[in-house]
Amino acid sequence: MAKVDEAVIGFTVYEDSVERIGISEVTLPEISNIVQEIEGAGIGGKYEAVILGSFESMSLTLNFRTVTKNAVSLCEPRVHNIDLRATQQRRDTANNTVQLVSLKHVLSVFPKKTSLGKVATASTSDASGEYSVSYFATYLEGKKVLEIDPLNYIFFVNGKDYLAEVRRALGK
Repeated sequence: MAKVDEAVIGFTVYEDSVERIGISEVTLPEISNIVQEIEGAGIGGKYEAVILGSFESMSLTLNFRTVTKNAVSLCEPRVHNIDLRATQQRRDTANNTVQLVSLKHVLSVFPKKTSLGKVATASTSDASGEYSVSYFATYLEGKKVLEIDPLNYIFFVNGKDYLAEVRRALGK
């Protein structure tokens, strides 16, 4: 029967296996394909061709409640290996039970922008950082379901690497 995905119960963020405390919210990268407008002889108009396995630049945003050593250390000009782990809640409508689903995102990022937020009495600082993403993978219940690695010509979705043939043709 149907299963209804309901909510994220909780999440943690790690860098190199060290937990980064103080993060209030994460905005994951948007996956946007590169397109090329096609027109010319034999075509009655124009259309956009999606270029297989080619993506626009991706960004990760981490929002912090306050300015912390963890927030500041993530602006070091180097590649940071981020591991975001979450537990999601799903309802099985056939037997009316709640199931837990593990979710993990793995990212390699480089800092683009850091904001130390604001200072106000009895308020959060709302510090944040924006990071350029060069690697992004997602695991559901321990199984890899998505991997985007533009530097190594990898585009993997649900068990299939769509750029394997491209790598082979390029001798990689």
